Parts: sequence; C-alpha cells; structure tokens
Amino acid sequence: MSLALQLKDYRLTTAEILYRMPDHPGLLQTYVWQELDIAPEFPVLHKFLDFWQRQIEGELHSVRVGSVGLIQPASLRTPGVLLRLH
Repeated sequence: MSLALQLKDYRLTTAEILYRMPDHPGLLQTYVWQELDIAPEFPVLHKFLDFWQRQIEGELHSVRVGSVGLIQPASLRTPGVLLRLH
C-alpha cells in the first residue's frame, strides 16, 4: 500500500457488494472489494461501482462499506484489571 496515498488521507476501504446472479436473479452473491480510498466521498469505490454497472451483468443489490485509517497517532491502552501474585 502506498505510503504517499496514506499521507494524503487515503484509508483502507472494504466494501461488501451483494449482487444478483445474472442467470438466477433470485439468488444473491457476495463480492468483497478492498482498496485505498478517501472517506466519506469514496471516489475510487464509486469509479469501481460505475464500471460494475456498465460492464458486469450482475445487478447490484446493496453495498456495505467500512473504512479505517492506517496511519494513526500512537495510543496507550491500560489493562482494566491488575492482579498481583505473592
């Protein structure tokens, strides 16, 4: 993954795409797409979905998107419980 893109606020974006099978429209199939993209506009994902609608026969049913920044400030987590053994 390109560090230069991550520094430009690109985030790892995963989309779960449900689409109808061309030969059996009553059945849904899942496709998982993952790429660096900019939230919340997601131009790379929109470009892919536009390509899908133009070139692929399977009609889109729904798209579920998750996104997380890969470069984040350091964080410190403390344990909720501290046990001591004698």
